[in-house]
Amino acid sequence: MRHFFGLLLGFVVAGAVLLGGGWAAQVAARAAAQELDPVQDTRILIAIGVMAVLGLLIGLILVTRVSPLAAFVPSIVLLAWTLVYVLDVSRAASLVPTGAAVQQQDLAEASRGMLTLLSTGVYGMLGIALFLPVIMPSRWARRWDGEDDEEDAGWDTGD
Repeated sequence: MRHFFGLLLGFVVAGAVLLGGGWAAQVAARAAAQELDPVQDTRILIAIGVMAVLGLLIGLILVTRVSPLAAFVPSIVLLAWTLVYVLDVSRAASLVPTGAAVQQQDLAEASRGMLTLLSTGVYGMLGIALFLPVIMPSRWARRWDGEDDEEDAGWDTGD
């Protein structure tokens, strides 16, 4: 059951990194290019908050004992897309939702942000970082629910 919830969490994280991270990166890049003040533009503050929440989410997946599938799904998505980008830039760019199909401004910004993060290698870097918990055997093992041996627990019995 732990792996099923890990798989679902992996899909949520992948979507959050792609859409939320893409939108936040595009808003932050636009603000930096136009030298906007974050205090005067709330969208910039929201983008910084989205990046902080994504960093917290990724950090929790990396350090807690959730199923490694929670890290595996987004890592494979990010690494596969980076590999497609390295092999064929136009094909990788065609995977981003753009053009007439995108009606909302926020989704269009997220699409441009995804391309920015893809082309700068941020997705490849995140994919590698998220893949590390997958290759650790202790993440796949189940935690013992039974009683620990007193010697293993570090208790001195006085014998």
